[in-house]
Amino acid sequence: MPSRNSAVRLALLLAFARACPAGTFAVLGNTAGSWPAVLSAVGHLPGPAATADIFVAPPRTPAAADWQTKVRGGAALILEGASPLAASFGFTPRLETVPVLHLVDVHNPKLPVIWSTAVEMPRTDAPPDARIFARERWTGAPVVAGYRLGAGAVLWVAVHPGQTGYERFPYLMQSLADLGFEPSFRASRLWAFFDYSYRTRADLDYLAERWRKAGIGALHVASWHFYDPAPDRDEYLKRLIEACHRHGVLVYAWVELPHVSEKFWNDHPAWREKTAALQDAQLDWRKLMNLQNPDCAAAVRAGLKRMADRFDWDGVNLAELYFESLEGAGNPARFTPLNDDVRNGFRALAGWDPLEVWSKHNDAASLRRFLDYRADLARHMQEDWLDAAEHLKPGLDIVLTHVDDRFDTGMKDSIGADAGRVLPLLDTHNFSFLIEDPATVWNLGPQRYPEIAKRYRPLTPHTAKLAIDINIVDRYQDVYPTKQQTGTELFELVHLASTAFRRVALYFENSILTPDLSLLAASSAVITEYSKDHRRITLDSPADIELKWNADGATVDGKPWPLLSKTLLRLPAGKHLVEPAGHRAAIAVTDLNATLKSATAEGKHVTFDYASDSRAIVTFDRKPAQLELDGAPFPANCLDSGNCTLLLPPGNHHVLTQ
Repeated sequence: MPSRNSAVRLALLLAFARACPAGTFAVLGNTAGSWPAVLSAVGHLPGPAATADIFVAPPRTPAAADWQTKVRGGAALILEGASPLAASFGFTPRLETVPVLHLVDVHNPKLPVIWSTAVEMPRTDAPPDARIFARERWTGAPVVAGYRLGAGAVLWVAVHPGQTGYERFPYLMQSLADLGFEPSFRASRLWAFFDYSYRTRADLDYLAERWRKAGIGALHVASWHFYDPAPDRDEYLKRLIEACHRHGVLVYAWVELPHVSEKFWNDHPAWREKTAALQDAQLDWRKLMNLQNPDCAAAVRAGLKRMADRFDWDGVNLAELYFESLEGAGNPARFTPLNDDVRNGFRALAGWDPLEVWSKHNDAASLRRFLDYRADLARHMQEDWLDAAEHLKPGLDIVLTHVDDRFDTGMKDSIGADAGRVLPLLDTHNFSFLIEDPATVWNLGPQRYPEIAKRYRPLTPHTAKLAIDINIVDRYQDVYPTKQQTGTELFELVHLASTAFRRVALYFENSILTPDLSLLAASSAVITEYSKDHRRITLDSPADIELKWNADGATVDGKPWPLLSKTLLRLPAGKHLVEPAGHRAAIAVTDLNATLKSATAEGKHVTFDYASDSRAIVTFDRKPAQLELDGAPFPANCLDSGNCTLLLPPGNHHVLTQ
């Protein structure tokens, strides 16, 4: 009969097995190709073949009996193309070949998945119990299929995923997750833009819960819809903010000056911006106002203050605060600003009207003089409105969204955006500088984000304040296999952006396709070291990380750990040792929307330190019997009726609870 200690050890080993999903992968053979990019994009990490959870077998890999044992024991085996090993698992090629160009994937059957060139490949028969994840559009030939086998799984792909890993099969990682091999790690610090006109009839609690599960920490709401009071819209936004806060999501006012609002445009025709064709600057959806006019600027400041007071914002995002257009001076019908205030100001300096750039001063030197004046004007405008944002309401986090002009150097002359002029403002103002990915480079690959970061870091010592904005949209360039970033391409974009920047924003929440939501948080996780040895996990991360965890309790660095939900364990940045432990009866922190600095659990007491530029949101598994902030009592005013979600102040703070 086994001893009590043996039973305890067995129970802990089983708990560890439940607590730790797949973490590492190994690519067999001499050439890994793009597989590391595909797998690491959702947080799977390279590791030695002796201890890996996921294996990739290239074409012509010989069959071996131990693979059946390994898979049944809990490994995932990815089979690429035809091989004796693939045939041993039931994937048998015929002599017949089929051209493959257009796919249909079960994860998004209506989405056209089209390769840049057709590939002729053997038609392959899959085992009867295999699930076909993707087929060739016209012949129905399987190109991605898989099945569970014992505790493990087999995933077959007809051909290599391509040079970058996303040219052919966008939903490979979703297929692997469907077979039970989800990533071990996730992060919950993404930002996402939100336009209520796309979500007027949606259930707000449903959306907020879904956003938080997808790793979104803050929603940047299109505030121009709410600039002018309107009972129905105001009620909608108040309910949205309340729902977001209940589910741990912060809410920022996304301001698009010089566009103010539809009503402001209609009420003040004399303050409208002018193009070089002297027409009102109604360009695309934005209706631009003349913020160089003191009366107009004063009215806008007053309106923003009223809007800040009407709603419970956590921050404000001053987005695209410069001029038009992407075509620059080459298209005077879209080129701004040519209002009277700007013309008079430039005339006083240069002695001539800037409109003459398109007539008698039509030379490179004259154009350069006005373009430099325009860029300086944009910089002063940005400083003025940063100052205005700082005086809207105490405690608001401030973001300045600025289109990239270092990777695409033409932006400075096109729209007046010059990061070199703006970034010194970080010496005197506290804000995040959110770099917007310009449309001109949307067709380029994920590696552009580390390159963008490299070009911005020399411009400011405040590199922690740099952030990146990824536009998830239909691109105008010829791109394959999908017009919009989805699946592996999106995950690679988010993952590499997360390695290069502290904060990643997505434009916008409604354009993120449903199949991507479940793995989005994993793509933003950054792990630099991971190993699993019996009951011990060692990992290192430069930022907060969440480890999937299903055991009753845990110790971190040898001590009981209080930041634990039924499925996730939250860790601060740095290197940590995590082990399963018995259940703790004391209160637990199940979610924290802030940077976790440290935590302890002693008896019934839990303490943690956090840092946040905005307010923080914490969720406990029950209402605290006692709550202190920096040694003083703090009211436990729960926002929800289930667990207990609380708003905490911005800054660096110490929390004690029981």
